[in-house]
Amino acid sequence: MDEENCTTMTEFILLGLSDGPELRVFLVLLFLLIYAVTVLANLGMIALIQVSSPLDTPMYFFLSHLSFVDFCYSSIIVPKMLANILTKDKNISFLGCVAQFYLFCTCVVTEVFLLAVMAYDRFVAICNPLLYVVIMSRELCIELVSCCYLCGAVCSLIHLCLALDIPSYRANEINHFFCDLPPLLSLACSDVTINEVMLFIVATFNETITIIIIFTSYLFILITIMKMHSAEGRYKAFSTCASHLTAIIIFHGTILFIYCRPSSGNSGDDDKVATVFYTVVIPMLNPLIYSLRNKDVKEALRKVMGSKVYS
Repeated sequence: MDEENCTTMTEFILLGLSDGPELRVFLVLLFLLIYAVTVLANLGMIALIQVSSPLDTPMYFFLSHLSFVDFCYSSIIVPKMLANILTKDKNISFLGCVAQFYLFCTCVVTEVFLLAVMAYDRFVAICNPLLYVVIMSRELCIELVSCCYLCGAVCSLIHLCLALDIPSYRANEINHFFCDLPPLLSLACSDVTINEVMLFIVATFNETITIIIIFTSYLFILITIMKMHSAEGRYKAFSTCASHLTAIIIFHGTILFIYCRPSSGNSGDDDKVATVFYTVVIPMLNPLIYSLRNKDVKEALRKVMGSKVYS
């Protein structure tokens, strides 16, 4: 490595998704629309769960936290991305870059574990309905959610400390639309093998544990559904599980593609397109898939809107 080209960075340049000016208006309108739906859907879901007593159950307690996490990490990424598309100034300070990565990583890891907790909650509700209230007590729900946030914060802190230890970089242009760790590591002058190994190990461990929990839970749910006598009940259960698993597969699939493979630091166009799905699209789809298709949520929304009209 040519040491003369290495320097301590005070700011980076985010190259974004595309340099083509002809795509600028389209990308701004597209991501602005997606972000608006994301904010309204997730904050609306949180508010609805808070004010509607029929939704005061473990499932909706977890859903409210999923909506909060989706809102947070979408807000960490999209506004800065929109600003970079609209303006020529694509700079981000070094501290702003590492802060964006830390907050984003915390939210994503938290969501990975939240999805596993929600799958376990559905397993208990469908396979052990008589013991559901006893098993999924308020205390256990709070402990599970707290563990999700703790795992997110600790995993992100590991990567942050290792990234802050990088002394210099050979360039300041990050080939991405936000400060993700793999493209940042690809610019380092020093040996970042430990960073890449830790990223691979932590991401693979988190993915393996949570995927096992999710698919084991849904396997037992599927077995229970097959034993149902009502064809309508089986159809509704299959429909719900299929939509949940679709969102989970897209979310986990992109994470596995980007972080759980060796030497993924180049962050080419394929990586950026894949990242769009779990940073921009999934936070918008989650409230639609997990909540707005649910008849309990629709009924609660109807009652709230009805009370507003007649108040």
